[in-house]
Amino acid sequence: MQGLGPNRMGERGRQLGPGNGIGIKIDLGSGNRVYPGMGNDNKTDSVGLKYRVCALQFDIQLGAVDANMGWVEGQIPRLKDRGVDLVLLPELFSCGFDNIHIKDRAKETPIILGDLSRWAKKYQMGWAGSLPELAPDPHEKRVYNTLYYINPQGKVRAGYRKLHLFPLTGEDDFYLPGGETMVLETRFGRMGLMICYDLRFPELARRLFLEGAQLILVPAQWPAPRLSHWDNLLGSRAIENQVYVVAANRMGKEGNLVFDGGSQVVDPMGNVLSRAGGKEHWALAEVDMEQIREARDLIPIARDRRADVYGQCLGYKDV
Repeated sequence: MQGLGPNRMGERGRQLGPGNGIGIKIDLGSGNRVYPGMGNDNKTDSVGLKYRVCALQFDIQLGAVDANMGWVEGQIPRLKDRGVDLVLLPELFSCGFDNIHIKDRAKETPIILGDLSRWAKKYQMGWAGSLPELAPDPHEKRVYNTLYYINPQGKVRAGYRKLHLFPLTGEDDFYLPGGETMVLETRFGRMGLMICYDLRFPELARRLFLEGAQLILVPAQWPAPRLSHWDNLLGSRAIENQVYVVAANRMGKEGNLVFDGGSQVVDPMGNVLSRAGGKEHWALAEVDMEQIREARDLIPIARDRRADVYGQCLGYKDV
């Protein structure tokens, strides 16, 4: 793990990437670290907080931004009817791993963020999902795989860059690795962010826990042959860190890869509250922040962990 270091996007209201053309802003308040009183997302005290979250999954069409965004927009009436407050979309939901054209796809990301911002503000609904992000260097051919969070006021509040690039599909040929973890103070509680392959690294989830995360969002494109790993890892990350885990996988087929959904919401005791199968599009559940307090009071792992023995060798410190 890296040290805490400076915040990549700590300056308030930095524009997204070079020349995005429509002035989309990231508003991270005073930074991406969570300390008492930090951040500004019309925060609600998490005591007694309940809300409805939905992980959406669909067959992402490679490079077909308009078709993919049209499908997402078509779900909004049903989301509103179900009283959904926060929506998580899969990894690279706008275009899939359209690697040959991924830099061109990244140029469309500010427009997509503008759409999500308008929907968020109009329907008072938070949105999250990963998109390709242009690198600051215009000569860099690779892009970042970035998880954005847009709050219900329509502000882009987060841009977490995927840390771990999957070697089996050569992601590092087309994508740049991120260099920082991210936890945000939001109206939905303290939110930690991960993307797909990140899930296999328990050190990252523990880092988010130590930074105060109460729920972790995980967009992914996790293939069907390893779906049992997906299920087990999501439960493990929830149990060992006593957090809610909300995970959105994709469906369908891309090249030789088959995807079978399995999007889900897992509570802090590892109970799967909702899981979408291979033909369903929704995993919808209520998040009850009181369940986090109860789990942590019952089994006080934060108090009992022995950072004096193994903390340093794992490369992180208490915060």
